[in-house]
Amino acid sequence: NVSQRTVTRLMKDMNIRSITKKKYKATTNSKHNLPIYPNLLNQQFKVEKLGVAWVSDITYVYTREGWLYLATVMDLFSRRIIGWAMSSRMSKELVISALERAYVTQEPKAGLIHHSDRGSQYASVEYQKKLREKEITTSMSRKGNCYDNACIESFHSIIKKELIHHCDYKTRNEAMFSIMEYIVTFYNSTRIHSTLNYLSPIDFEKKYA
Repeated sequence: NVSQRTVTRLMKDMNIRSITKKKYKATTNSKHNLPIYPNLLNQQFKVEKLGVAWVSDITYVYTREGWLYLATVMDLFSRRIIGWAMSSRMSKELVISALERAYVTQEPKAGLIHHSDRGSQYASVEYQKKLREKEITTSMSRKGNCYDNACIESFHSIIKKELIHHCDYKTRNEAMFSIMEYIVTFYNSTRIHSTLNYLSPIDFEKKYA
């Protein structure tokens, strides 16, 4: 055990600085007249098998060229990112692209719960139609409650701490390749999780299989 003063001195000696939290930018527009669905997940983030529940969200990445928006879909069982998409616009097309990638990665089964916030992108007629075509049930967070979608928000926090806040992206394309590489070659396949008995998401799925 060491004191905070000792840590501060050692960090100064080694020229180490902590990653500071960047300015918050809202990505949820819940002021709309589209249907809102009940919170079926109700913070039950531990599920017994693949394809029981997916969680989705949007976050933002700063580049010198302008904002880049990242939409992701996670399977709660393995915490694997099974769908993602990036765009300069925070549109319904962005989240639909992430969802369609998830469909390719893991064919959904009837009764699967899809959880998201109340944003207009997820509540849109087009997005909900995509879910109904696969017999997926919609679940949405309560208004203003970030804990209802904690797992996917945690992933967005992790990727910012471990990758994005270390980078000075000149263009959106540079950021897109960097983020895709992190998800595919590190987060899904290599990075261990305490909730997965210190296995990576892919290794956890292999063990389950």
